[in-house]
Amino acid sequence: MRTREGGRIVDEAAVIARVRAGEPEAYAQLVRAHTGIALRAAAALGAGADAEDVVQQAFVKAYCSLGRFKDGSAFKPWLLAIVANETRNTVRTAARQRTLAGREAALVEAEPLIPESADPAVAALEIERRAALRAALEELSEEHRLVVTYRYLLEMDESETAQALGWPRGTVKSRLNRALRKLGRLLPDFQPRGGGDEHEAG
Repeated sequence: MRTREGGRIVDEAAVIARVRAGEPEAYAQLVRAHTGIALRAAAALGAGADAEDVVQQAFVKAYCSLGRFKDGSAFKPWLLAIVANETRNTVRTAARQRTLAGREAALVEAEPLIPESADPAVAALEIERRAALRAALEELSEEHRLVVTYRYLLEMDESETAQALGWPRGTVKSRLNRALRKLGRLLPDFQPRGGGDEHEAG
């Protein structure tokens, strides 16, 4: 798998092979390539102000577990599964669910900024749409929230989502269908981007 890092293409398999061969400094390439999405995932899953700590811990755990990483697999979904576990542990240890406002603030910080050149009305609509989507996500079960977060907020494809969540692809598809139907009732004008393969009979 190749990942774009700041305009350069990172050959993940080659980097992992170098780390396993005793070149730990090569791991920094994977960290740089995946920090952004790892932070967005931690924030989206409720890490709040602890998102950076969660991501740092996840990278350490991923590094220590590289021996168990399956050759030929994609690094990103594997890493995000570790991020999700770390986030759950952090939220549980803190013994407090983040407030919606706190999660929104963390997500806004982690999301790409709306360009200043954007039409103010368009920018306001986009901010309003994100806030409405987040509020609606809070109404979903954890499984439905996870599958929508990975597919649409983190823009992962179906197989990456399945790998990150440890679910079969059929489960991802059916849970995503149910989650989108519920979101459709909560947000009548919700149109997921990048969809097209989720809508099937049944």
